Amino acid sequence: MNRFERWTVWVSAVATGMTGLGFMWAKYLTTTTEPWAVVNHPLEPWFLKAHIIFAPVFVFAVGLIATRHIAPHIRERVDHGRRSGLAMVWMLVPMTVSGYLIQVVTVPVLVTMLVAVHIVTGLVFLLGLTGHAVALIRKSLEPSAVDARQESPPMSGLQSIVESAASVRHGPARRESGDPN
Repeated sequence: MNRFERWTVWVSAVATGMTGLGFMWAKYLTTTTEPWAVVNHPLEPWFLKAHIIFAPVFVFAVGLIATRHIAPHIRERVDHGRRSGLAMVWMLVPMTVSGYLIQVVTVPVLVTMLVAVHIVTGLVFLLGLTGHAVALIRKSLEPSAVDARQESPPMSGLQSIVESAASVRHGPARRESGDPN
């Protein structure tokens, strides 16, 4: 993934998740003292509107990385972050479809079922997202592979200076195979 894709996915996923949690809190976990109140908390409509704005950006971002990140990692059975990644992938379709259908279905029983599916799949997705972030942090903290320059025999002082200057101007210097110096 390039930097734009990475930032688009992470920012839209976190924004969609946080607004979804905020809406769930405002709608289902708060109560109002007003007998004629339409909403339980004044922030409820704001969380909902923000969630509805961020969600399509997130769906776009997932589509952006589907062929260059998700599909190859599934096909190649990449171990690092696999469980969290698969948890997110399996939740994407039911979470997305239920989110869109909640807005258009008018039968109360179906809306209740869709809301339940959306909440459960959304929470599992957020757990997968958290696990994926932890896996990425762990990977970044692992000692990296030994630099190729450290594996080769030591260079003379002049050759080291020349290669350093060349790498600054033209990128890392390439050595011929079989030539240790």
